[in-house]
Amino acid sequence: MKSPLFLLLSVSFSYAFPTHPGNRNEEQNMQLLQEYLEQFYELEHEPKPRAWKSSNSLEGKIRQMQEFFRLNVTGKADADTLAVMQQPRCGMPDIASFALALPGWSKTKLTYRILNYTPDMKAADVDRAIQRALSVWSSVTPLTFTRIHQGTADLKIAFATGVHGRCPQPFAGAFPALAHAFPPGYPFRGNVHFNEDYNWAADSDTEVNNSPYLMRFNLFLVAAHEIGHALGLAHSDDPRALMFPYFKSTLSVDFPLTQDDIDGIQAIYGPSPHPPKEPVKPTLPKACDPKTSFDAVTTLRQEVMFLKGRYDENSRSMDRGYPRKTREDFPGIGPKVDAAFQHNGFFYFFHKSKQWEFDLNNKRVTRVMKSNSWLNC
Repeated sequence: MKSPLFLLLSVSFSYAFPTHPGNRNEEQNMQLLQEYLEQFYELEHEPKPRAWKSSNSLEGKIRQMQEFFRLNVTGKADADTLAVMQQPRCGMPDIASFALALPGWSKTKLTYRILNYTPDMKAADVDRAIQRALSVWSSVTPLTFTRIHQGTADLKIAFATGVHGRCPQPFAGAFPALAHAFPPGYPFRGNVHFNEDYNWAADSDTEVNNSPYLMRFNLFLVAAHEIGHALGLAHSDDPRALMFPYFKSTLSVDFPLTQDDIDGIQAIYGPSPHPPKEPVKPTLPKACDPKTSFDAVTTLRQEVMFLKGRYDENSRSMDRGYPRKTREDFPGIGPKVDAAFQHNGFFYFFHKSKQWEFDLNNKRVTRVMKSNSWLNC
């Protein structure tokens, strides 16, 4: 199953990212880095192209950026620093006076309004993505969100391009952001804008292309990040967090918050008055019970792991071309399989208390054994 934060597709954005650093000289790299730091690290504009060579303020901001992204702190435009700049990201600064607007909104019942729609998605899918993004935060705080269709809402959600309305941050320049949002302590508070020059997708709209210039982005996950800003959160320097500046394919579409995100939002609004119930812990089965069966088997860190219990099946999606019949690729294996894994050149298929050893090279079953034979029984 797939749960990507950004989804790669065949739509070209020749303007969406700066030229690859390998195609630029040192002065061009530093000029772009200066623009990046002006946009995201409050570096004051230096009009002379060569000013960086003697600029302590620029070197200091480079170090600040490198520290934020946990890079090697050199104060120079090294390869790792330039590589970070190439990634699609949020338009809000990493370091700014309004980055964290404690104590946030003075109320917990907020309204939101979707002002327009992207042509990339069905309106119903946009509605659903925004509602899910809001529920990510309401599930861990006392906040509630009510949609309105007319009048002025607390959160105003729109798709825009370039210079848009009175927004102080146009989608332009060398680093056009995917989206941005403004926190409660800022005059433009509650505005959440998505860059329509990019392409947007629902969770189920998953296709992959290896080029970084051919992308579609998961609206739900991007919206969840931006709404975090609209509620008062700054960017996190934890690469695993939803509030990390760059959008990643590793976040869960079911619950993308890390403890860092939860700690941040609860520092502003407090915990939810209705926390989810603690899950019931599974009972450990007796290893040598003759009726022992497994729900999954895998290998991790050169260890074989046997698993019991249900998996999360919320997304209910498979890779293209699947499911396939087991007998098409593994003759002799029955249609019902509880778990399977590969070990030492063989595949092992489990169903109830039995397992089948399968030789893939010869396409045949070589042994039938008890499932718990792996447990020294």
